[in-house]
Amino acid sequence: MDKPEAVKPKYRAISIVVLSLAFSYLFTCLPNYDGLSRAGLATLFILIFASILWVTSAIPPFAVSVLVIGLEVAILGRPGGVFAKTSRDWEIFISPWGSPVIWLFIGGLVMASAAQKSKLDAKIINLIMPLLGRNQKIVLFGLMAITFIFSMFMSNTATTAMMVSVSIPLIDSLNSDSRFRKAILLGIAIAANIGGMATVIGTPPNAIASGLLENHRPVNFLEWMYAGVPIAILMLIIFWLYLSYRFKTKEDIIYKDNIVPETVKQNDWQRWTVMFVFIVTIGLWISSSIHNIPATAIALIPITVFTTTGIIGKTDIRNIPWDVLLLLTGGLSLGVAVSETGLADWLVSRIPVQHFSILGLTLIMGLFISILSNFMSNTAAANIILPIAISLSAGFESQLIIPIAMSASAAMCLPISTPPNAIAYATEKLSSKDFLETGILALLLVPIISTFWVDLIF
Repeated sequence: MDKPEAVKPKYRAISIVVLSLAFSYLFTCLPNYDGLSRAGLATLFILIFASILWVTSAIPPFAVSVLVIGLEVAILGRPGGVFAKTSRDWEIFISPWGSPVIWLFIGGLVMASAAQKSKLDAKIINLIMPLLGRNQKIVLFGLMAITFIFSMFMSNTATTAMMVSVSIPLIDSLNSDSRFRKAILLGIAIAANIGGMATVIGTPPNAIASGLLENHRPVNFLEWMYAGVPIAILMLIIFWLYLSYRFKTKEDIIYKDNIVPETVKQNDWQRWTVMFVFIVTIGLWISSSIHNIPATAIALIPITVFTTTGIIGKTDIRNIPWDVLLLLTGGLSLGVAVSETGLADWLVSRIPVQHFSILGLTLIMGLFISILSNFMSNTAAANIILPIAISLSAGFESQLIIPIAMSASAAMCLPISTPPNAIAYATEKLSSKDFLETGILALLLVPIISTFWVDLIF
């Protein structure tokens, strides 16, 4: 019997962790941060330390999330710590594990699993691919456009899970060293992220902004689309061109004949069941403004139906990428710490607003929320920054608030920045650096384009 291979220490990873720890400690301890509480300073240390580890991938991203939660509990939440006032205050740092976003994410993953198991994804890809042809650019644009349209009216998490599931047969049919694999996955994640910019219901920051504007300059559904759709379409085209160039290959034929095996008849009832549940779930998501059923509650429908009918079994549930859920939980938990300890308010207060015009202020706050949303929930970032922004924008509320809300959707630099990023990363065909390249481009372009466009039309 062969002996198990010894686990060799990863000296490079250990070195990066130690250096990151030292840098983060010195960065937070040596300067004098006036007005920042001890709890905020501790959170700044955790934020910097985790950000370096996420960017460098010195340890698995989900392990960084676990480390974040552990540090928050140990430093901030423990009784007698720099933040906790009661013996149960530490619970706020683990509560994101049961948050609506996580359950929405689980619903999307179960839908993707059901589509794969019933071969519905294979059926769809067999129908779509002949329409898109075999040209890489056309195929990429087609997949991004479909994702974009769905994300305008339904959860970008569910949209990404569905589109990645549909695209897996195509991706698997490509050569293992094909660069176009990355273009497809990044394209779907990016299209899902920017699709939400186009409508009020596309993403929570938009809804938050619309609610804040009600008492100043109300923006209805069509007015938001007038502002958001041109920006979102322009970003879609820019990223399509960028990905087509960045990951182009010489081959014009991007997939083999018979890319998906023929489905068997015994799966027909499963496919029809999955298709029906997909239609009902997506229909309820799209019409949420009518019936007001929360998106998370709707996500329980596929979980309940697929497990009850046996389409999804206990083995399938075990095979859900729980590491990705841990990854998201760590990001949400970090957002809780940034918000609750006052670090976010302190960071915003560092902006010298009195020296800037409305355009300059919008650009700065748009860039700031884009950066902040990379490390915390864009909903949490919007809840913190938009109320502050509207107090600084007397007479120019729409010009300031709408671009800032849209800029929250430009957070794409890390695997944990958005659920679509996490879903694409879960395929294990992308690295953290792939997200960083496209994320920086989005972080710079969206605030600039949205600022000048909204100022022009309002």
